[in-house]
Amino acid sequence: MTEAANSPITLYPALTQVQPSLADLGALVAPMQVPAGTVLFNENSACQGFPLVLEGEIKVSRQSGDGRSLELYRVVPGELCLVSSASLFRLQPMSAQGVTTKASTLILIPHDIFKRWLETPDFRNEVLGLFAERMADLTSLIDAVAFHKLDRRLAAALLGHGQQLATTHQTLANELGTVREIVTRLLRRFEREGWVTLGREQIQIVNGPALRALASSMGA
Repeated sequence: MTEAANSPITLYPALTQVQPSLADLGALVAPMQVPAGTVLFNENSACQGFPLVLEGEIKVSRQSGDGRSLELYRVVPGELCLVSSASLFRLQPMSAQGVTTKASTLILIPHDIFKRWLETPDFRNEVLGLFAERMADLTSLIDAVAFHKLDRRLAAALLGHGQQLATTHQTLANELGTVREIVTRLLRRFEREGWVTLGREQIQIVNGPALRALASSMGA
């Protein structure tokens, strides 16, 4: 990648109007080179600034007490970090961990400069647009986590009772250890697929083979 291609202004055009400009800030925002595997921020730590990625990639994830990790999103050149933005907006600790996945070059914008930049409409719109995009990504992630294998378990629960089931969504939810709203959402998906027909406390199996195929993938 050429120097022009990964320049901050090329990657982040909204910075052309901000004050103070990157040129004005000089050494305060000098690019930093960090190796792969560098922890840039941790959960519950104070935000040190707003990162602009010029090269490389940052993986943002949540950590559980037992050592498991859930990836939320990745930040590549030209993109912005939602967790850093939210932390700086609210002056709250970081809600996730950020780690470089490869050798990276980035600029860290101090908090007071970030707040001044938000007064520039182009930059503010860029950050607010980020929130909208990342929220859509996180909503999809929540769906994937909440419904992971639950659709397969639900398909299995519907089988073996004949073509007509006299049951409620709440009863199925209790059986599966989840909430009624999730079962309803999955059943409506099954109905759109043409696998079932839903009625009042009735579920008609329309395509048993499709449900069996889904249920049989539980061990996958």
